[in-house]
Amino acid sequence: MSAPAPKVYGWCPGALRPMMSGDGLVVRIRAPMGRLSPEQAGAVAELSARYGNGLLDLSARANLQMRGIQESDHPNLIAALQDLGLVEADANAEARRNILLTPFWRSGDRSHQIAQRLAALLSDATTLDLPGKFGFAVDAGEAPVLQATAADIRIEGDGDRLMLRADGADVALEVTETEAATQALALARWFLEQGGASEGRGRMHALISRRGAPDTHGADVAKGAPLPAPGLTRNGALVALEFGQIHATTLAALAKHSALRLTPWRMMLVEDAQDIAPLPGLILGATDPRLQVSVCTGAPGCLQALSQTRDLARDLAPHLQAGTHLHVSGCAKGCAHPQPADVTLTATGTDRFDLIRKGRASDAPLRSDLTARTLRAAPHILTKDT
Repeated sequence: MSAPAPKVYGWCPGALRPMMSGDGLVVRIRAPMGRLSPEQAGAVAELSARYGNGLLDLSARANLQMRGIQESDHPNLIAALQDLGLVEADANAEARRNILLTPFWRSGDRSHQIAQRLAALLSDATTLDLPGKFGFAVDAGEAPVLQATAADIRIEGDGDRLMLRADGADVALEVTETEAATQALALARWFLEQGGASEGRGRMHALISRRGAPDTHGADVAKGAPLPAPGLTRNGALVALEFGQIHATTLAALAKHSALRLTPWRMMLVEDAQDIAPLPGLILGATDPRLQVSVCTGAPGCLQALSQTRDLARDLAPHLQAGTHLHVSGCAKGCAHPQPADVTLTATGTDRFDLIRKGRASDAPLRSDLTARTLRAAPHILTKDT
């Protein structure tokens, strides 16, 4: 018997437009410039404990999601977040400000300046009716670090040059720092004019696959930098969150060090920090096997999930071969890792999983009806050929 098809919402939760999940409302904070001051981070931790269940997720777009919020508490939470400068007054303006900024920006550099200009332009672009998941990546360092992260319009550094690129295109448009934000909005309008969101949904890469890049785009695409790992950087210490989740008490402890920058890699960058003591749920070493695992919230926290996922992922991680990526998904949507993984476990019912190799959560399985107990007892099932 096949698993029920998961529901596709077509939009992401915000703060003013939260989404109901199995443990209450999910309230997503899009921190300006992807940064929380120590005061903001400490206050968010306190609000999460007061109004939610004390659990926060760091999304693949570097947004912080507060979990377990009760509907009756939502207005008070929003008022507190607005006082902190973390939520806009208008839901549409909040949705348009979907900007992912490289966490390695420095105050006043071109990434920072472009992101500020783009945020201002998007706030004023009241007639720009983009799909809810449509986003921008400002990645204007020496080499881009966000190419593996979902975005529809990318502003990428290429040494001294800047490239504007439609996601999915193999060519780009060279732009100047002063015109980059304006050209990004022009590319967003081109996306709409070309029918990229004919039914209110759509992504740039799908349009590009049908139509190709704009005729004015013909420059080489910037070559990306390797993905970072936990450890010291020139901006501070990168610390990973186990499966992208952090408890309010750990967030409050991190906030005592310095400002926090949110990343799309399930990591936080603690500004200027040189030494972070171990804290519950933090991963400080680059070789920790949990970094090889993508896993969603699972049941009962997600209404779509058919089984629990995180305890199983935690138990299986130490048995993975080096370089093997495991994806444990509570349903066929595969939200935690939309791309193919070396091994995927997709829940098809309570404590029932399909095993998929080199595929997505919705792909045809190699084996079916595996239980968590079976997988824990024989983890070699994950890597053997049959």
